Amino acid sequence: MHMRKHFRRSIAFTNEHGSWVFLLSPLLIGLFAGKSWSTPAIYLLVAALCAFLIRHPITIAVKAYSGRRSSRDLPAVRFWITIYAGLGLLMVIGLILRGFGFLLYLALPGLLVFAWYLYLVSKRSERRQIGVEIIASGVLALAAPAGFWIGVGNPDPTGWWLWGLTWLQSAASIVHAYLRLEQRNWTEIPTLGARFKRGWRALLYTGFNLTLVVILAVLGILSPWLFIPFLFQWLETLWGAINPAVGVKPTSIGFRQLAVSTIFTIAFILTWN
Repeated sequence: MHMRKHFRRSIAFTNEHGSWVFLLSPLLIGLFAGKSWSTPAIYLLVAALCAFLIRHPITIAVKAYSGRRSSRDLPAVRFWITIYAGLGLLMVIGLILRGFGFLLYLALPGLLVFAWYLYLVSKRSERRQIGVEIIASGVLALAAPAGFWIGVGNPDPTGWWLWGLTWLQSAASIVHAYLRLEQRNWTEIPTLGARFKRGWRALLYTGFNLTLVVILAVLGILSPWLFIPFLFQWLETLWGAINPAVGVKPTSIGFRQLAVSTIFTIAFILTWN
């Protein structure tokens, strides 16, 4: 019974299932772009997962200390924080010993944004903060240059292109998801013009991304085929603006978003080079 009190899935793993893709997509893109599946790549993968997973029990701890959750959660919270922190620290030490200590600089923005998020949690103000989510997705997108640098062995500036592109995709995905969740509460389907007016922000994000990638490809900076995954995302947003998700369950929206992000990731990997 004592062990069951600590091994609680609701504390060990976040219930925000869609958030996983914002870490794994940039990480996989970076690793494939770097063309390396060495031991340091495994260190990075495990360290990134630990850093992502530890966010949930720490958030629960803040809620418990601020009176939003029972203090009976704290023993399990401390257990999982110790597990993730200990394993993550071992992976970080492995990266340092293999000459990749410079990757630690990428963790600094994450610490600042996470501290900001915890402050919002303590004030009961963390829900539906689209700006915070977009900034946080930019922090998670730093996994892309980290994975790439593991492969090339140094902080090659190309890694920043991967970071920027994956962040733009994540930001557009978040705005699109908010649009779809907003559409759930519509009592009736408005005119086509009104649907486009309500979906203008999501269309602006994906349209900007597609246009930027096309321009960079024409200039010879990016692969001429890299527009394909961004075109796919733009078409998904266009379809979503025209076909509102009135009455659709949030889980259905989430699974569709996951499928779209998965296709984007695969297409990006195939067209990057």
